[in-house]
Amino acid sequence: MSQGQTAGSPAAQDTGNGARGEELAGASASAAPAIDATRLRVAIARLTRRLRRHQLAGLTPTQLSALATVEKADALRLGDLAAAEGIAPSTLSRLVTALEDAGYVQRHAVPGDARASTLRITRDGRAVLDRIRQQTTMVLAGMLLDLTPDQRAAVAAALPALEQLAGPDPRETQGAQ
Repeated sequence: MSQGQTAGSPAAQDTGNGARGEELAGASASAAPAIDATRLRVAIARLTRRLRRHQLAGLTPTQLSALATVEKADALRLGDLAAAEGIAPSTLSRLVTALEDAGYVQRHAVPGDARASTLRITRDGRAVLDRIRQQTTMVLAGMLLDLTPDQRAAVAAALPALEQLAGPDPRETQGAQ
């Protein structure tokens, strides 16, 4: 939304696909303002694509996500990585092979289970993640400088809610119990 536009103006409601987004139900005049979920989705998707254009190392988004998951877990069985990333075993095999060939992960045999192995991130894998994170942070920081002070304050105020949205989905953990 550019300066001078309000949430109700036609230009502000454009979602990039020619349709007005779905506003969250249940918002009343006295409650918090309604949030146009479609506009939020489109904005997040565009921002994500813009940040991905600046990534290093030739990693695909799926490879980058898997590498970060392996880093976070320290050592991870292949099946657990597939489940965490929501990918099929055949896709996982190609993905892990690409990460191994690049020197970013290593397979380690599981003692007592000849068919099982775990993945661990390598020093090069950590270095590439660090470089990507640093570059992406610098690009985003530059983008934030293009905003007005009021817009930057609004983004800062929204961070806790965005972090909660980006965290684990409590509905998924409830279904697993």
